[in-house]
Amino acid sequence: MRHGKKVNHLGRKTAHRKSMLANMACSLIEHKRINTTVAKAKALKQFVEPIITKSKLDTTHSRRIVMARLRQKEAVTELFKDVSVKVGDRPGGYTRIIKLGNRLGDNADMAMIELV
Repeated sequence: MRHGKKVNHLGRKTAHRKSMLANMACSLIEHKRINTTVAKAKALKQFVEPIITKSKLDTTHSRRIVMARLRQKEAVTELFKDVSVKVGDRPGGYTRIIKLGNRLGDNADMAMIELV
């Protein structure tokens, strides 16, 4: 039974998964869209949506919470400076996942995740 097991482990240990999601979130904030697999895009969406919500309130406390999750100062400043201004009036749903088809090498389902 898999009661209460919401986290997709993505075939990785906890530290590797958290680092990978933090790096993908920083890339998403920097480039506004990235291509990845569908499973990683869904995991990234769950990871980055609360961070963007937290960035709408620009306080020292919220910056420290976001910095603890993202771990890159440039991404945090861009998030609070540019992204939070654009999504300030939006109640949620800051990202969009568009499926792209299958990857040639291993036939994995690919998707593009972008900021709305």
